[in-house]
Amino acid sequence: MTEPIIETANLGRDFVRTEGPLLRRRRRTVSAVQDVGFTVAPGEIVGYLGPNGAGKSTTMKMLTGILAPSRGRVRVCGLEPSRQRTRLAARIGVVFGQRTTLWWDLPLRDSLALTRHLYRVPADLHAARLAELTELLELEPFLTTPVRQLSLGQRMRGDLTAALLHAPELLVLDEPTIGLDVVSKSAIREFLLRLNTERGTTILLTTHDLGDVERLCRRVLVIDHGRTAFDGDLAGLRATAPTPRTLVVDLVQPEAPIVVPGARTVRVEGPRQWLELSTNPAAVVSEVARAHRIADLTLREPDIEEVVARLYRAGREEPTALPRP
Repeated sequence: MTEPIIETANLGRDFVRTEGPLLRRRRRTVSAVQDVGFTVAPGEIVGYLGPNGAGKSTTMKMLTGILAPSRGRVRVCGLEPSRQRTRLAARIGVVFGQRTTLWWDLPLRDSLALTRHLYRVPADLHAARLAELTELLELEPFLTTPVRQLSLGQRMRGDLTAALLHAPELLVLDEPTIGLDVVSKSAIREFLLRLNTERGTTILLTTHDLGDVERLCRRVLVIDHGRTAFDGDLAGLRATAPTPRTLVVDLVQPEAPIVVPGARTVRVEGPRQWLELSTNPAAVVSEVARAHRIADLTLREPDIEEVVARLYRAGREEPTALPRP
């Protein structure tokens, strides 16, 4: 059998927090991650999800060797991250959406050249990979632009390039599309899919964007309060914690709250109304269109925060596992 590229068991990480008045300070141990266990096979794209403060970033830092676990076991690419961090760095790529690994005042091309030396990539291989990534991510127009002058979408493409120039087996992404416009998000998602399909690169990403998950991930892990709460596919997650979709209706002019079978009007602002759906959206749309003058319609899926919140409101304390897709 193929060895997992990520393997964790009973993984935990504690922090000591100092609290109280100045002359009566006391120390308290806080568990950011308590008992996380999962494996990721080579070639998978896995979404690692959960609300803010759930322990996602702490887990990522343990997987990449930035933090040592307080207890439990973790191996990435067959290595122990905190003890073999230098060897691991040569086999993984890491991108944090709100931080950059590029040199702020240097042109992008120079930043990528310095990255080559950090990873000790031979010049010919670096040139070949940079040419390929330049084409795939459309970097050419801004390779000579200082990083500080790049847009957020351009910088993210530069960070992805820097993380991939040494051809890592695993790509770890923390909020890779945060703050990006619709066009940039789509470009990043399509690139990641192609990277996984054509190169077989394993991808683990945290995100609050349901679009990232739906487009990229066949499998999702949900963590909350430091524990694994779900491991399965997105359909299974929604089935475990069903959350209604919302139909946003823009009427030609303001009207009384819409009343149709299979929907409940939960909000009205002028000509715009929000309907919480409990049945097939097509039937509701058809009924609304028949009885009202409509300017526009938008169907909104629940975001990950809503699904996870409902999962925990349901009182699920034990991990839920579904068959892998």
